[in-house]
Amino acid sequence: MTQAQQAAATAPATATPSTAAGGTTGVPTPVTAPVARPTTRDVPRLLNRWQVVAVAACLLFAFLTAFLQVLGWQANRAAADNTEQLVRVQNIQSTLFRADALATTSFLVGGLEPPEQRQAYDEAIDQVTRLIADAAEAQPADREVLAALNAAVNRYTTTNTQARDNNRQGFPVGAEYLRGASNQLRAGVQPLMQALTDANSQRAEDELGAQNPLLVLLPGLAALAVLWWVNRNLSRVFQRLVNVGVAGAFVLVALLTLVAVTVSSSQDDGNSELRDGSYRVAVAEAEARTAANDAKSNESRRLGAQGSGAAFEEGWQAAAQRVQDNASADTRRLWQTYSGLHVRVVELEESGKYDEAVALATTVEPDGPTAALDAFDQASQAKVSSAAAAATDELRSGNSIFLVLAAITLLLGLGAAGLSTRGIAQRRREYA
Repeated sequence: MTQAQQAAATAPATATPSTAAGGTTGVPTPVTAPVARPTTRDVPRLLNRWQVVAVAACLLFAFLTAFLQVLGWQANRAAADNTEQLVRVQNIQSTLFRADALATTSFLVGGLEPPEQRQAYDEAIDQVTRLIADAAEAQPADREVLAALNAAVNRYTTTNTQARDNNRQGFPVGAEYLRGASNQLRAGVQPLMQALTDANSQRAEDELGAQNPLLVLLPGLAALAVLWWVNRNLSRVFQRLVNVGVAGAFVLVALLTLVAVTVSSSQDDGNSELRDGSYRVAVAEAEARTAANDAKSNESRRLGAQGSGAAFEEGWQAAAQRVQDNASADTRRLWQTYSGLHVRVVELEESGKYDEAVALATTVEPDGPTAALDAFDQASQAKVSSAAAAATDELRSGNSIFLVLAAITLLLGLGAAGLSTRGIAQRRREYA
């Protein structure tokens, strides 16, 4: 064997490509990644999830909307109660100033005051005492201030009694007691009355504005958006444009929302008209009545000062302006009658006819300023009572619709939840 043959025999074998049948040369098969199969959706689980979402949306809509309707009912009741309390507080204030006007006017007579004026004073104080007790019973939030007011009224009446006793005996110190009583009324009682008036006015107006149609609209819009989303998902899976059950729930929620918003909006408009109408008349007329009696008291205090009562005339002018600003057209005419007689009283005093001025100011004849002011006071009080009654009656008369609507909303909200459940159950049966 030659060297070349030996090298060939000992060399490593070289791999040769394999041949396929037919003698053709094979090519290595490339290795490819496995193709991902589409994920199969768990339709029953999706249906359960969508059903829970739809039912929750319907129930939350029903409970939230009914809750807002009950709040609307409570707001109207509270507005009526606070309006009554405001009028009651203003009546206390007006009656106190009427009592002061009676006391200061009768004091000018000297000795024993006219019996009818003393009786009217006693009746006014008794009425104030009853009204304070009624106000404390009606509004617990006012009780602390009303207790302080009751104590201040007692101090005022005690000082007034001392003035009357000294005046009856002809003691000059009686005039000091009278001035002290009137000062107590304005410095001690008036701030308490103003605090009560402001608090009750704020409460009444807040409750009158508590109707909020936009807030009532929001739960309905949210529920409708959820039901639309559920129907859209169902249509993608089952190739049906509308699910009858979910669509029925959608329509029911839409109708309930429309009715709730309409009622709330109507009540809100009514309360706005009421606030600018009979409620405002009652509040303004009560302010005019208080100012009128304050003016009469300042008239008598001016005469009691005997020539040094310029400051009391300034008080009269300020009170008269409040009457002009707040009195209704009917009562303003009566006020102008008294105002003209007051001008006559001032003219008599300034011309040196003091006794004639006192006689005119204290007379109880029909053509005197006292009778004119009494006519204004009675007409003003009647105006306040009628306007306040109209406001509270209107607030309470149609208020039950909120409770009825709340009950209907709960029932039909449950019905909407049942419709959506039924619609999705139908798709579940089709899938099964």
